[in-house]
Amino acid sequence: MKVLLLKDPKEDDCGQDPYIRELGLYGLEATLIPVLSFEFWSLPSFLEKLSHPEGYGGLIFTSPRAVEAVELCLEKDNKTEVNKIGLHTEGENCGNAGKLAEYICSRESSALPLLFPCGTLKREILPKMLKDKGIPVESLTVYQTIPHPGIQGNLNSYYSQQGIPASITFFSPSGLTHSLKHIQELSGDNIDQIKFVAIGPTTAHALAAQGLPVSCTAESPTPQALAAGIRTALQSHGC
Repeated sequence: MKVLLLKDPKEDDCGQDPYIRELGLYGLEATLIPVLSFEFWSLPSFLEKLSHPEGYGGLIFTSPRAVEAVELCLEKDNKTEVNKIGLHTEGENCGNAGKLAEYICSRESSALPLLFPCGTLKREILPKMLKDKGIPVESLTVYQTIPHPGIQGNLNSYYSQQGIPASITFFSPSGLTHSLKHIQELSGDNIDQIKFVAIGPTTAHALAAQGLPVSCTAESPTPQALAAGIRTALQSHGC
């Protein structure tokens, strides 16, 4: 059974994308198509701030692209280099803004602001939560999200070769925005056959706002949780 994931392919230490591997364990043939690209902004200004860690209480990372911006600035492994200039990396995958704010409050004791490298589509929930708790945050936009130039061509190729997928997984509201029109055109009247899946609650809300039924929301943004959720959704619908 064929399933479509709208994300960049990324190989792990085993040389395979973990989402493809986990879905394969359930007998699902997954194809990954990237729908987003990123442009980096203000890197000289970001590097200047990174070079003066004494002015900040720490760094907040909420996206891989923010980490990549640090890597681009420092041109080496981000954890090693950030530690060298005094901004130590620690923390956990907190899952949502509320949990992250709680974690930061439990650790933060400095009166200095936290440096928050972010994208143009960032939500204000986390900065507001921290501000309400008396923790200053300095946000700096370091990247913007744009449509991947190959969206339409890659989707056309997929549909012509593979047909209608049993499910389509969206990994962000912006990914949904930039791909939905093409999917609707290619699927036509068969779109009701597709089970729409979200990687998390924010993306699920975006799907619902477009009037699309959400067959599954992954319990956590991991390959294992997503694969289990897709399998359950397909089984429950008799696929």
